[in-house]
Amino acid sequence: MTTEHDDTGYEPPHTSSTTDHVLAELQLYGYRPFQDEPDPRPLPEGSTIAGAVADIFDALVVTLADTRLEPDLEDLLWSTVNLFRRATSRIERELDDNEQAQKRSQKEQDGSEIRSVELERLTAEGQTLIERRNSMEFFRDQAADQFERHMHSAWRPRSGSKVSHRNLTSAMIDSRDFLAARRRAENEVLLPAGPKIAFTGGLDFNDHRLIWDKLDRVHAKHPDMVLLHGGSLKGAELIAAKWAAHRKAPQIAFKPDWTKHAKAAPFKRNDAMLDVLPIGVMVFPGTGIQENLADKARMLGIPVWRFSEGRVTKARS
Repeated sequence: MTTEHDDTGYEPPHTSSTTDHVLAELQLYGYRPFQDEPDPRPLPEGSTIAGAVADIFDALVVTLADTRLEPDLEDLLWSTVNLFRRATSRIERELDDNEQAQKRSQKEQDGSEIRSVELERLTAEGQTLIERRNSMEFFRDQAADQFERHMHSAWRPRSGSKVSHRNLTSAMIDSRDFLAARRRAENEVLLPAGPKIAFTGGLDFNDHRLIWDKLDRVHAKHPDMVLLHGGSLKGAELIAAKWAAHRKAPQIAFKPDWTKHAKAAPFKRNDAMLDVLPIGVMVFPGTGIQENLADKARMLGIPVWRFSEGRVTKARS
């Protein structure tokens, strides 16, 4: 007597095979690398990123302009840039963790294949994180350009730095980040090369033509200059910051730490600026804060140039 189990065409019920499971996952979700394997998928092309970011900003502007929501437009566009900046910071933290893991793995190397493979995996992860960070910085920089195109003013972070690891052109670096990086010599991206020029001026001095003219003259003599200024939100230093952004010159904002130093904050800031040893100090009309910087610079033998109503005076050392 023949049963169904004697039939060569009979297929008993069973769970799906491993191959079937993988194929089903790929069909449903696409490729998803596991935590312990590299991701072979390509990064988006620069032109694709630029087009996508432009579309995002154009969509917001077209939707909100000439409506009651237009007053919220600038803040939304600023936040869009900041979204990519925060993503960059998150990847930076992952990269820091990876770096520490690599250091631990290097110390644990004992010649075994397991330890060797672990270090290779961490190294590959680190390279991927670097590439992801650079791509996200490109997103952020493209978004910052779109913000400037629509708002007619440069995008500036409300705290911290906006640094591009591809190049330092027009980077805005917070002085605390800069000085911390100087103590950590391995973090060279926050150490822009070139002669440092210190700039100071009062909150009520707004002669932008004079400031731009004098800065252009210094820039012509030192094309790779790095501008140091106080990071004020109005007056001469704001004009200088906008000059640096427009001329694509690296700038370092030395903002007073009011929480730590209280009323002495501007004078402590002056000390920090001079610790960088600028090759010259440009002084525009202001208050005792500007005079304090000029006096301390002279004591260090740093040339001081005073500017007022189109005239320049070189102070004696």
